[in-house]
Amino acid sequence: MTSIAPRQQKNSRELVQEYINHHRVVIFSNSTCPDCVKVKNLFIQLAVEFTVIELNQMENGAALQNALEEISNQRTLPNVFINKTHLGGCDATERAHQENRLAAMLRAGEEEVTAGHPELESYDYDLVVIGGGVGGLAASKEAANLGAKVALLDFVKPSERGTTWGLGGTCVNVGCIPKKLMHQATILGHSLEDARQFGWNIGDSPVRHDWDTMRDGIQDHIAVMNRAQKDDLRSKKVTYKNSYAEFMGPHKVKCTDKYGRMQELTARYFILAPGGRPRYPDIPGAREFGITSDDLFSLPHSPGKTLVVGASYVAIESAGVLAGLGLDVTVMVRSILLRGFDQQMAEMIGDHMTKHNIKFIRPCVPTKVEKTDSGDSGLLHVTATMQDDGTEVVGEYNTVMFAVGREPCTKGLRLDTVGVKVNTQNGYIIASDEEQTTCPYVYAVGDILDGKPQLKPVAIQAGQLLAMRLFGNSKLKMDYTSVGVAVFAPLEYGTVGLSEEDAIKTYGDSNIEVYHTYFDPLEWTVPHRDENTCYAKLVCLASQKLRVVGLHVLSPNAGEITQGFALGMKLGATKADFDNLVGIHPTCAEIFTGLTKTKSSGVEVAASAC
Repeated sequence: MTSIAPRQQKNSRELVQEYINHHRVVIFSNSTCPDCVKVKNLFIQLAVEFTVIELNQMENGAALQNALEEISNQRTLPNVFINKTHLGGCDATERAHQENRLAAMLRAGEEEVTAGHPELESYDYDLVVIGGGVGGLAASKEAANLGAKVALLDFVKPSERGTTWGLGGTCVNVGCIPKKLMHQATILGHSLEDARQFGWNIGDSPVRHDWDTMRDGIQDHIAVMNRAQKDDLRSKKVTYKNSYAEFMGPHKVKCTDKYGRMQELTARYFILAPGGRPRYPDIPGAREFGITSDDLFSLPHSPGKTLVVGASYVAIESAGVLAGLGLDVTVMVRSILLRGFDQQMAEMIGDHMTKHNIKFIRPCVPTKVEKTDSGDSGLLHVTATMQDDGTEVVGEYNTVMFAVGREPCTKGLRLDTVGVKVNTQNGYIIASDEEQTTCPYVYAVGDILDGKPQLKPVAIQAGQLLAMRLFGNSKLKMDYTSVGVAVFAPLEYGTVGLSEEDAIKTYGDSNIEVYHTYFDPLEWTVPHRDENTCYAKLVCLASQKLRVVGLHVLSPNAGEITQGFALGMKLGATKADFDNLVGIHPTCAEIFTGLTKTKSSGVEVAASAC
């Protein structure tokens, strides 16, 4: 903040106009006015330099205020100008901030000042990206492609079990990639069981799975991906630093590497993409003896008899994988399965898992984890409480895995230093529909954004589009609606759009029509797999010619099915559009081209022979 001393050599109107013309942000103020103090504090929180003219402390203050009224048509204080443009008083400034117009005005001023004047650009980099997950990598590389000077800072703090990894973030190292590969291992196991029914003579001895071989193959693939990311950054001339970042002031961060060596960097823009990490419950022994998904995929030995605590998609997928490899698996659930997903589909997934020897304890929460004896071979003794009647439940397991949610990696970044606001309830970053935070030169993408889907493709596309807007004159914004999702449970679940309950909540029960059916995949018929287990439904909006607002499928390859239909959903497909589509036969996906039975009719939807 700069305060201006009185100047008498010019008339009042000339002085006021000079202040406006020569200062990026100028606040005409009364030092004792609460609204003036509020506006000044707002710019301080945003880490924006501004000039303040305290009229009550100037001999010619009254004359200046009269001239200010002539220029701006506003008598009251504060009176704010940005880049020679009149903004207004306290209410107008706060409203502009809430609507993200204030950030746009400030950014436009930065661009005007530096455009064509490289001598005024004093930053080390055009862009510093904090976080080496898929969103940060996508933004870094796209910005570099557009000619920006970019640095990427990435540092993985070890998990409670000491697990760490390379570039690529959660998805590449401890998420989607290893999970899908392990899911494939279970699919192969089921295929071996089916093979005998299709005439393959694979002997009578049971086929056994080797954990070490699978783990090593998966970790080798991840290492290749880590190296490829480093090579890609190098080829695009992105400076990569394996360092932890924290803001030190406006446009400045401090990076600290694993040896404690520190360096300060400045940048015109920053993109936050540090991702999230699994949470532990606050109970004795959880951190000391438990693991999370950060550790599962690189465990040095088979987890053996396992308790999975949680009901998220991470919990369901992990339990399904371990059971599919032949392990004894129990899932402890506090309340509902797959919160945020369609609850009919969630319960059907739970029923299918139960039929295939996965045990559920619900509603139940653990209260402590103890080790029965010392050494790696000791069993873990878990005490828990049933939520409905308070009954104590005890059990012993080789491994206890917690999948009770995730939290954003925003602590320690010192976001308050530059005025970046977070949701105080959960720590996620608040941002506009252009991923701009409450600091005008700081943006955020990926899993740290409040209320946005935590998905790899979302982070990648948002990062690319953001870089294109910052450095490529693009106006295209990320569309967070109609994003397809797959849950790789033992019976895969694909969905795009609204759950049935959310559709009813949004549009009203009488305005929703649901078309649905069970079906049997052809490839399941010869080995006599579960009948009437696969299921499809379209949630349609009656008032808009049965526009499809939700698609849900339980099926082999459900993710592949959903990806294709997601495009139709994004383009506003109706039930008639689905009916007019010719199905590919025989496939699971074709079921959506011939749905005729509705829930409201009460007609039986059990599958029949092809």
